[in-house]
Amino acid sequence: MTIFESPFDPIVLRDISITDRVFEGLRDRPDEVVLTDGPTGRSLTATKFMDQVEALAGGLTARGFGAGHTVALMAPNCPEYCVVFHAVAYAGGTITTINPTYTESEVRHQLQDSQAEFLITVPAFLDTARAAISDTSVVDLATIGQAPDTLELAELMGEPLAHQVAVDFDAHTVVLPYSSGTTGLPKGVMLSHRNLVVNVDQIIDGAGFHRGETAAAFLPFFHIYGMTVLMNVHLAGGGALVTLPRFDLELFLRISQDYKSKRMWIVPPVALALAKHPMVDQFDLSALEQIFTGAAPLGADLSNAVGKRLNCVSLQGYGMTELSPVSHLSPIDEAKPGASGLAAPNVQCRIVNIETGEDMGVGEEGELWIKGPNVMQGYLNNAKATADTIVEDGWLRTGDISYIDADGQMFVVDRLKELIKYKGFQVAPAELEATIVSMDGVTDAAVIGLPDPEAGEIPMAFVVRTDSGPDAAAIKAHLEKCLSSYKQVHRIDFVDTIPKSASGKILRRFLRDKIKAEG
Repeated sequence: MTIFESPFDPIVLRDISITDRVFEGLRDRPDEVVLTDGPTGRSLTATKFMDQVEALAGGLTARGFGAGHTVALMAPNCPEYCVVFHAVAYAGGTITTINPTYTESEVRHQLQDSQAEFLITVPAFLDTARAAISDTSVVDLATIGQAPDTLELAELMGEPLAHQVAVDFDAHTVVLPYSSGTTGLPKGVMLSHRNLVVNVDQIIDGAGFHRGETAAAFLPFFHIYGMTVLMNVHLAGGGALVTLPRFDLELFLRISQDYKSKRMWIVPPVALALAKHPMVDQFDLSALEQIFTGAAPLGADLSNAVGKRLNCVSLQGYGMTELSPVSHLSPIDEAKPGASGLAAPNVQCRIVNIETGEDMGVGEEGELWIKGPNVMQGYLNNAKATADTIVEDGWLRTGDISYIDADGQMFVVDRLKELIKYKGFQVAPAELEATIVSMDGVTDAAVIGLPDPEAGEIPMAFVVRTDSGPDAAAIKAHLEKCLSSYKQVHRIDFVDTIPKSASGKILRRFLRDKIKAEG
């Protein structure tokens, strides 16, 4: 067995809840503002945040929604989101975080699967919430803000809990985020206090997080990237957040400028905007030292373009919900364009041949397997999916085709299930997308495989371009110059947008469905 070890010193695993870990980063700065609502300026100091968490934890307990119960939270980013999240955790409960853009049926599926008994949302999504709770275990709901005939968050506050309710840090599921569901129904990912705490410490150590860092938090807190890397890391690590309910380029840039952000946590679609949108030049981002991109691979050309335009280091990391989420980080002094970074502290990796199951060596491609204390407990109510994903003494199969170079840097080639099989060759959509997006006048791209009786599958590209952007012939000529003959696209459709998940992943199934609908 060939195991790639983390180059970082291991961190000590501690018996502490995620909320107590966050409180550690707040108690010595009681009067500092740690959470600000970007659109309104409403804010919470460290003391006020902790007081509200303890009071809400007490109120939930008094109403019967404390230890042993699951509370669902469906809201955009705001300071109160963090309060609700940690109040449920502090009370010894489980919180399941729901995408607020979900439809009624999607919300109902998550409520039913998680067995949530209480739902907290915002007035804007109250109609969907009320409709979705039918045929579920939810007995009541409340809103962050005023709504007619509905409990308000303020009314839930009770006698403060003085201490974290006792839980098993390894066995208790504190949060149930749901995987993106790019194939089949979304699955509940069971994460423990241990998972969350260790990943916070892995990120603070591996990413070189510093006290005082303030970031514009647009990455949704319901998704594991925003939940851990923004909400928990910044609060636990001595930083602060300015929350955005959705991504707004102008507001994001203004917050980054006004708060002199040293680091941006982003996803590839935002990297595209930062590299190409003219609005960027209107803001002073001179305090910026690094941009960290996660959730989906970022091509080396685009990574370099972002770093050059903003005069900072462009880094990538790697993770997935099942890893709490971060397993790979790029220290600022060891960045490699296109690389997803080095294995985080306490993380081990293998590269496994997808056909033979053999372990591969340096520079050889295969499926990335990961082992460490940040690996999930499993999928809720889905023993088969858990057994298919966590194998051989705790190794988690990521489903990503990757390789690790001589410096320990990991590169993602593509998703195992998304590889296009063209005449026996494996074509990675991500490589084609990165090559297309590197062209002037192209703002986004996605590649899928089309069934073909002769070749098996042929690559097809969906391209978003500006009015002066390249035509199909120019794109094909560029690909012919850059890539091997079997990696060429056979069809190009120009579209207005590329469908993506909240974390920035391309939703290729929607593109395939579009082609099927066209016959």
